Amino acid sequence: MTTPARTLWADEAIRLIEADGNRSADTHLHVFPLPSEWGIDLYLKDESVHPTGSLKHRLARSLILYGLVNGLIGPETTLVEASSGSTAVSEAYFARMLGLDFVTVVPRSTSDEKVALIEFYGGRCHFVDDPTRMYDEAASIASGSGGYYLDQFTLAERATDWRGNNNIAESVFSQMALERFPIPSWIVVGAGTGGTSATFGRYVRYRRHDTRVAVVDPENSAFFGGWSTGDPGFTTGAPSRIEGIGRPRMEPSFIPSVIDRMIPVADAGSIAAARLLREMTRHWAGGSTGTNLVGAFRVIADMLAAGERGSVVTLICDGGERYEGTYYSDEWVAEHGLDLAPHRAALERFLATGELA
Repeated sequence: MTTPARTLWADEAIRLIEADGNRSADTHLHVFPLPSEWGIDLYLKDESVHPTGSLKHRLARSLILYGLVNGLIGPETTLVEASSGSTAVSEAYFARMLGLDFVTVVPRSTSDEKVALIEFYGGRCHFVDDPTRMYDEAASIASGSGGYYLDQFTLAERATDWRGNNNIAESVFSQMALERFPIPSWIVVGAGTGGTSATFGRYVRYRRHDTRVAVVDPENSAFFGGWSTGDPGFTTGAPSRIEGIGRPRMEPSFIPSVIDRMIPVADAGSIAAARLLREMTRHWAGGSTGTNLVGAFRVIADMLAAGERGSVVTLICDGGERYEGTYYSDEWVAEHGLDLAPHRAALERFLATGELA
């Protein structure tokens, strides 16, 4: 029996994506310098070294594979997404690899650097002034073009195999195996789609690890409010200044039941922490990494106060070069009315005393 041409195309598409993953080495796990007498180790999983420069490279691969194995993507399919930037960059990369058109709906506030990367990989940006319109607009474009809506905010938690298959959780625990505290006390992540926190939360339960998962949330994001009130329809109606993690609504892929703690973080604190990270380690990262770092410091301060020892793992989500004109621009910070000084002082005080106000 002759294999249909569409099936042959899908087989080759899956091979190309899997080959790309096979060529890519695992991402690094860096040690952040803390006073040795604390008895607590902090690690940064550096997702910025993926081929497209962010944690979202993993997600984009999973989302497109999900569409392929479900028979929803063919050789003429236009791929469509709603994204604040980084996921779209990675999806554009894979779309070009497969010879597919790619359109993404992005907020008009998305950094110029991210837009340039999407276009570099052959993607097209469709801008909206109201971020809450992203989802409907993307679905409409996909429907009108006969395309496929990748829908990261709904499918992220199901497109990634939380049991293993080299997901980020399995990678972290494998890399931690020879450390003095190989089973982390805490994993600290953001919740852009909810996919990463769902993966970690499910994985540690599946593997029966005594690890807790904390999710950090910036200003104007709905996750903390939705989690604390138990309202799955919680919205803020306002855009987040921290690209990649803050969302104006509780996203379907966010699974509150696998989260042990949520930590709200001020935007000025996120930016101050990202800058501090660069100065202390030379790792140049985006604002969401700063949010992660503040959350990790919060968890560590509480561990110290309770007399606990152990390890904490968080993520470097993407590279700082994408935000040279925003988070690393003093002019941009001033325009947005942000005062970094008190947050920088609090972070430095934490590193000196272990206390975080």
